[in-house]
Amino acid sequence: MTMQIISIVGLVLIVLLATLRSVNMGAIAFLGVFLLGSLVFDVSDDDIFAGFPGDLFIVLVGVTLLFAIAKSNGTVDWLVHMGVRAVGGRIALIPWMMFVVTAVLTSVGAVVPGAVAIMAPIGLSFAARHRINPLLMGLLIINGASAGGFSPIGVFGVITNGVVEHEHLASNPGLLWVGSFLFNAVLSVVIFVLFGGRDLLARRAEPSEQDEQDEQDEQDVPGDAESGEPAGGTGASGSVATKTKPTTEVAVSLDPQRVVTLVGLVALVVGALGFDIDVGLLALSIATVICVLFPKDCKANFAEVAWPTVLLICGVVTYVNVMKTIGTIDMLGDSVARIGVPLLAAFVICLIGAAVSAFASTTGILGALIPLAVPFLLGGAVGAVGLIIALAISSSVVDSSPFSTSGALVVASSGPDVRDRVFRGLMVWGLSMIIVAPVLSWAIFVAPGWL
Repeated sequence: MTMQIISIVGLVLIVLLATLRSVNMGAIAFLGVFLLGSLVFDVSDDDIFAGFPGDLFIVLVGVTLLFAIAKSNGTVDWLVHMGVRAVGGRIALIPWMMFVVTAVLTSVGAVVPGAVAIMAPIGLSFAARHRINPLLMGLLIINGASAGGFSPIGVFGVITNGVVEHEHLASNPGLLWVGSFLFNAVLSVVIFVLFGGRDLLARRAEPSEQDEQDEQDEQDVPGDAESGEPAGGTGASGSVATKTKPTTEVAVSLDPQRVVTLVGLVALVVGALGFDIDVGLLALSIATVICVLFPKDCKANFAEVAWPTVLLICGVVTYVNVMKTIGTIDMLGDSVARIGVPLLAAFVICLIGAAVSAFASTTGILGALIPLAVPFLLGGAVGAVGLIIALAISSSVVDSSPFSTSGALVVASSGPDVRDRVFRGLMVWGLSMIIVAPVLSWAIFVAPGWL
């Protein structure tokens, strides 16, 4: 048995052990890195640690710390309140609002993980406040990011179109963007139906528990200073007056700490999108400044960083990089190149792109797999534009996997009480997309031969 096959078996065992024994998968992955990488494959320590995702570590820590601060000081509550007002209190529109905003961000050049890092904590706060399935919210944010990412000025689009141009293949940047956007939009409709969206259609925004407590406190006050009427009132008119009173003011009004936090969040968006500053370093820096200004209020927030998620993601990604080092990914690519049936080879490339991207960088996969298709694409047996679109969709839709940056950010942004459920749900959905996305994209864009 070759090293490459052993590494694949090892990855399967890591997933099985973590699932059956309820042990952090990242810890088991680091065990695999040590046992297989160091002892069996004789990979040097430098090569192993070179594969540790330091940038992803900083992104997860920085973003989750910043939004833990924003949540504890009430800034997220204020944002949620404003968001609900923006959609007129219609709960069913909130996930779609997040889809559209995230798509706009990536369409104008935001890196996909950066846009998800900005939107996921806010979206998951909406979900917790208004009893929206966190999987529904998280998946629509991720799909929105992928939908916009392949625009001609989006990061995914620039990379894909650049590789295609370098390889002198036929291209259609506009169709790539439209095809990806429509696929993600339709997939999001399916998600909306499967994960409780229909139950949201008849619901309107309800007051939070804090708001209800404020209403109760108002009812205990003898009278209203401005109107001279009893706060609670009697009969129907008194009841209506109590419910429509702006009792959310205490919960969502701005104070100096919330203003500073809002400025920090705006700086995060502007810095990441406008000046291409690393999201993780910027988020961690902003969080640190807030902690320096308000040390007593922020002390407990460091414990709220999603450390188990950080360990999980970093462990799995490090193991996958060991697989790259010993040539497992190259072996899979070479095997595809030897397939004699062009349509089957095209499907296998999409399948490999989805499988690897679910655990690694979508950006890197797009740049690595397109050249593998060049030999039979130049033969004209498979339409180049159709295969590029199918490969782009296959490699990006699986970003919902909790082992990818976008999926990891959604897990980390979930509340502690639902984080395990969100992780399991994204793992099932993301890993199922390894099969579903290649099959559908291949059937739509490659098999008919119209592109």
